[in-house]
Amino acid sequence: MKLQTQIPFQKAANQIDYSSKLVLLGSCFSENMGAKLHYFKFRTLQNPFGILFHPLAIENLISKAIQKQYYREDELFFLNERWHCFDAHSGFSDVSKEQLLENLNTQLIKTEAQLRKSTHIIITFGTAWVYRKKESGKTVANCHKVPQQEFVKHLLSVAEITSSLQRTVQEIQSINKNTQLVFTISPVRHLKDGFIENQRSKSHLITAIHHIVNSPSLGGGWGEDYFPSYEIMMDELRDYRFYDTDMVHPNQLAIDYIWEKFVEVWVSNDAKEVMKKVDEIQKGLRHRPFNTKGLEHQKFQKSLQEKIVDLQIGYPFMEFSS
Repeated sequence: MKLQTQIPFQKAANQIDYSSKLVLLGSCFSENMGAKLHYFKFRTLQNPFGILFHPLAIENLISKAIQKQYYREDELFFLNERWHCFDAHSGFSDVSKEQLLENLNTQLIKTEAQLRKSTHIIITFGTAWVYRKKESGKTVANCHKVPQQEFVKHLLSVAEITSSLQRTVQEIQSINKNTQLVFTISPVRHLKDGFIENQRSKSHLITAIHHIVNSPSLGGGWGEDYFPSYEIMMDELRDYRFYDTDMVHPNQLAIDYIWEKFVEVWVSNDAKEVMKKVDEIQKGLRHRPFNTKGLEHQKFQKSLQEKIVDLQIGYPFMEFSS
């Protein structure tokens, strides 16, 4: 008896292993996948400007980093006792204008360096709805609680998203022709936009991505792919028990399930064996004994350290902390 419809998967041709260097950009779901990759000690750069939800925000970050268009003081603004930048998440906002400026430009430098040497770039889009500042016409990544009447809300068309993706692909290709691009849509439902509006938004994103992935003349034709995070949530996990208490975000069970599917498709078999060893060490480091001075715990600690040293011989970039 089948109790769910399952999406058919094929293993990716250019899989991730422990020699890979990854960049993850996009919505809060990329944070979930990034946390998993970090746990298993893959080398990643994750959301250098914080969570970014829409294609134009991600295009802007990539373009400014590659073109070395560093921020100036006149691109920042002061509100509610903090300095902000419309291109970055509010987590970057700071009481010091100089510190914010330094942080933004440092992240641009890191982003360009990682894009240049990356083997895989995973981009997760959350929404096609954007806000444009009335005064300047600038599309922002984050409104930073600026009054809504100062913005115009706009749903990006399929053509607008496709053009943005094409520019993003070409920017990356200009410095790294060999990296693998993986696009995905966040399964988080943006219900503040409205139920119908959320579906319109997701459909525009999906259609535009497939224009790029399936049309070499539009994309680079050099390694774009699509991973169906959104479809897994909508079709395989069609039940509110897979949502958090807000009924909007996937819960940990759903995140773990989608992660397992991602590993099945995108992680090499050799890397999976190493992941088992990393997982064993991570669980060992989190173990809290009743008696830290007991003989059994001392043996356990010695064995754990031997496992760490053995793993670091093959993978010296791995660092573990208790």
